[in-house]
Amino acid sequence: MADSPRRVCITLGTRPEAIKLAPVIQAFQRDPQYDTRVILTGQHREMVDQVMALFDLTANEDLAIMQPQQTLTEITCRSLQGLETCFQRLQPDLVLVQGDTSTAFAAALAAFYRKIPVGHVEAGLRTDDLFNPYPEEANRRLISQLTQLHFAPTQTAVKHLQRSGVVGQIHHTGNTVIDALLTVAVRQPQCPIPGLDWSAHRVVLATVHRRENWGQPLQGIIQGFLSLLDKFPDTALLLPLHRNPVVREPLQAQLGSHPRVFLSEPLDYGELVGALQRCYLLLTDSGGLQEEAPGLGKPVLVLRQTTERPEAMEAGTARLVGTEAQSIVAAASELLGNPEAYETMAQAINPFGDGHAAQRIVEIVNRYLS
Repeated sequence: MADSPRRVCITLGTRPEAIKLAPVIQAFQRDPQYDTRVILTGQHREMVDQVMALFDLTANEDLAIMQPQQTLTEITCRSLQGLETCFQRLQPDLVLVQGDTSTAFAAALAAFYRKIPVGHVEAGLRTDDLFNPYPEEANRRLISQLTQLHFAPTQTAVKHLQRSGVVGQIHHTGNTVIDALLTVAVRQPQCPIPGLDWSAHRVVLATVHRRENWGQPLQGIIQGFLSLLDKFPDTALLLPLHRNPVVREPLQAQLGSHPRVFLSEPLDYGELVGALQRCYLLLTDSGGLQEEAPGLGKPVLVLRQTTERPEAMEAGTARLVGTEAQSIVAAASELLGNPEAYETMAQAINPFGDGHAAQRIVEIVNRYLS
């Protein structure tokens, strides 16, 4: 390596990016070979700030692009312009992006325009349906075409990248979300929810937010939740509400008066880990939670038609159940009513990593830049 530190810019805009990049940022900051700069676009605001505080991280740059009712085009354009200015001033040796957000795509494109190498954390996820999830499937495919260092979380992701014929080096690192999860879980964080006695019920934790589940699919999910609560009186539902009114308002209107439904504001990451540790079962349309919950031995039912994480299905840690009420109730009933089926999923081996992905990424970058 050169005598002067290499400059690495790590870009993020959303809470999932902040969680999955926190261990990477910390690993680079520990290495004296690097001048590490953290750049926030501000695509999400409060939720990112919570994660940064939890991991004791500070941003060096904040583009603060967040505006009410912003479109994908506006997010991408404002991020691209702001990041171009940052990269022009900072002249990084490498730009790291994570996942499949509009921030990640804009950062990869801005780096490409300045001929700066791009490293893509969590590369190679695919559903092979360009509009599901939307816009994430397109974002991650576009990022792959601009990347020199592909950090794939699983062997399946490696194969997707090889099949795509991408340029650059492909490395199997594991998923950095497991690094983050284990770092927080060891603290045994609390998750106090007004009115919820964790010991009085089997608590089903649920999250719903994805664009493709807006409208009619959300109605099927809500009916599934209600039927499940009717069928299992010992069960309660904890549902942290997304801030988007498109999903928030129907959930409040149709579930808010049920005595065993606990609607909350979005949990900060520490509270979320605490909820995962205490819940019985997870129903979610989130991508990241499909990786995290199995790390704590919790079965996952995925409320989507497709998933870019087939490894979870193959390993037996998760099942794809869709958004029809009948399918949701059937799958959840098996886990709530059959202890053997529950234990089979709970004890399956999580395929997403061992907690050392961030350090592998630093070592790969060391070799690449030297």
